[in-house]
Amino acid sequence: MTGPLRILTTEIQPWRFLKERAEADLGFPLEFIETDFNSAQRMAALEPDSYDVYDQCFHNLDIVWYWRAVQPIETKRISQWDNIDPFSRISPPNAGRNLGDVPASRLYVQQDLSLSDVPSARISMLPTFYNFDSFAVNAADIDMERDIRSWAALLDPKWAGQVALVDEPAIGLFDLALALSASGQMTFENIGNMSVQEIDGVIDRATSLVQSGHLSPFWLRASDPVDRFLSGELKLASIWSPTLVEMKRQGLNVRQAHPTEGYRAWHGGMCLSRCLSGATLDRAYDWLNWYLDGPAGAIVARQGYYMSVPDRVKECLPKADWDYWYEGLPAAEPLNDVEGHIAIPKGHVRSGGSRTERAHHIALWNTTMDEHNYVVRRWNELVTLASSKTRPNRRAS
Repeated sequence: MTGPLRILTTEIQPWRFLKERAEADLGFPLEFIETDFNSAQRMAALEPDSYDVYDQCFHNLDIVWYWRAVQPIETKRISQWDNIDPFSRISPPNAGRNLGDVPASRLYVQQDLSLSDVPSARISMLPTFYNFDSFAVNAADIDMERDIRSWAALLDPKWAGQVALVDEPAIGLFDLALALSASGQMTFENIGNMSVQEIDGVIDRATSLVQSGHLSPFWLRASDPVDRFLSGELKLASIWSPTLVEMKRQGLNVRQAHPTEGYRAWHGGMCLSRCLSGATLDRAYDWLNWYLDGPAGAIVARQGYYMSVPDRVKECLPKADWDYWYEGLPAAEPLNDVEGHIAIPKGHVRSGGSRTERAHHIALWNTTMDEHNYVVRRWNELVTLASSKTRPNRRAS
C-alpha cells in the first residue's frame, strides 16, 4: 500500500468535512497539509517533492509556475472540463473586470510553457471554488444603506480604532487601496499592478492610520475576526465568507458590505506537483475529478463559496440552500453551516444578491503584482508596527 495523496492547502479549504467522504469514494487515503497563504506558496514553489497537489488560488500561481514547481494539467483527463463555468475559463469582455489576476489570464499553458487566456489542451491550475469579497460590518447599530456604501467606509473617522485588515499582502493591501481610491485620497494607473511609488503611497497612508489608532492590528487566521467582533473591538474588517457564516451562527448581526465600486474577487484552484508520475499522478487526477463532481461543492457552498461546476453542486444541495447561496433568494427555512449548526435564519437574504449579480460587480481580482517582493517587505513593516501598538505577539506567522 502506497502512502496517502498529499494535498498542500490553507484554511479556506474545508477539508475536515469532506475527507472521509472523499476517501470512501476514491478508495485511497488523503493527507492534507494545512498552513497559511504565504507559507503554502513558499512551500509549493521550493519544495515540490513535499506535496502531490497544491490547493491555493490563481493569484498565488505565478511564483509557483515561475519555479516550474508544478506540471501542466491535461484537460482531457478532467471529466467535467466541458461543464466548467465560462466565468472560470474565459476572460471577461468588460475591461473593468480584467484588473488584477483574472483566472483565465494565466489558465492555459502554451507551447513555450507561458500562461495566457488562449485556450489549449493543458492548464496550469484546475479552477475549483471562488467568491467575491469585501468587508464585514457589525450592523447591529449601523444603517448599511446610509453609512456603508463604499470601500471608503474603511477610512471613515467614525470607525476609528474599530477597523482591521487581513494580514495577507496580496489581499489586505488591495482592501486598503480600494478604500483610498474610493475616498479620493489616491489614484492608480493600474490598481491591479501598482508601481513602487504607488505601493509606497498606500503603505505610508496605512502607517499614518496605524499610528493614529484608526487601524487595529491585522488578523491572520479566519477565527480571529469572530472573537474581535464578539468582544465589540471591531465594527468593520476584511472578511472571508466562512467567518461571516460563523459570526451569524453565533448570533451577531453581521453583514458583508456591497461596495458601489465592486467586490475584490478571487478564484481557488489545484495544481499538480512536477514530481508526480505513474500511479500517484493517476490518483491526483482522480482527486481533481472527485472535487468537481458535486459533494465538495455542496460543502463549500455552506461556507458561502461558489464552485466552478455549479450544475453538479445543484444536484447535491437541498433547494433551500441552493436558492439562498447561489440564487440570492430569502432563506426558505433555517440553514445549516458546514458543521451542521443552524447559521442562516429563515428569511435572511445574502448580501449582494445572486451569483450572477455578484459576478458582474467586480472591482478587482486578488493579485500578485510585479513588485510583489517589495510589497511583502513594506507590508511586513506595516503589520509589525500595528502589532506593536496595542497587541504585541498577536501575529501567528
